[in-house]
Order: sequence, then structure tokens, then C-alpha cells
Amino acid sequence: MITASVLAKRADVPLFTVRYYTRIGLLKPSRDLRNGYKVYKTADRDRLKFISAAKELGFTLSEIQEILDHAVHGDSPCPMVRKVVEKRIAENREKIRELKRLQKRLETAAEAWKTMENSEPDGHSICRLIESFSEGGSEA
Repeated sequence: MITASVLAKRADVPLFTVRYYTRIGLLKPSRDLRNGYKVYKTADRDRLKFISAAKELGFTLSEIQEILDHAVHGDSPCPMVRKVVEKRIAENREKIRELKRLQKRLETAAEAWKTMENSEPDGHSICRLIESFSEGGSEA
């Protein structure tokens, strides 16, 4: 049995991460009967490594909890993992498309603004650059 600080060092994560994961139930330490301290099993290091790997793949902490719950109950979490990954791939592709559209609009605006003078707000206009972009229908 090891303390939270020893576990954090062995898993190469900050101590606050161990404490947070304990608070939200991803880690479930027992209590040292002599002093009441929370103590962790050496297997918790592997659990922390798993959590880190899942986070690198974009899984949320609640999804990681669900994966761990499946495993604890002897059910394979793999079907759920595949489904989440496929969904994220589609979401990321759409985000990339949106970012490309935004990049095109920004480039169009920057090019159009090269010849425009700066102007002061006059009660009707705040920033002529942005207003000219929306008036000109320059949306790409």
C-alpha cells in the first residue's frame, strides 16, 4: 500500500490529479487503519496510466469512468470505446471543415482590409473593417 504522493510520483502525474481522481471516484483507495490515511494499491499506478492514455485519445473522464465500470463488471468496454472513437472522428472532421471555412473568411477579410483606412467609432460605426465585411457579403 502506498500514499497518494508516492502513487503520483510512480505514475508521473501531479499529486492534485491523484486527489481529484480519488474525489470523483476514478481511484478508490482504502484507509490505513493505523492513521486513517488514504492508501493506494500498486495496481492504481496502472490505472492512472490507463486514464492518461484514454485522455490522450480524447476520452472524457466520465467516459473513462464508464469504461472502467465495464471492466470491473467483467464486460468488455471495447464496443463502447469503438463507438466513441468513431463518433469523435466524425465530429473532428466537421470541426476541421468549420475551421477551414473560418480560415478562408479570415483570409478574405484580411486581404480586403489591406486597402482600408482605420476609422474612429462615430456612434453609427464601431469598427468599419468588420462592418464592411458583413455588408459586402464576403462570407466564404
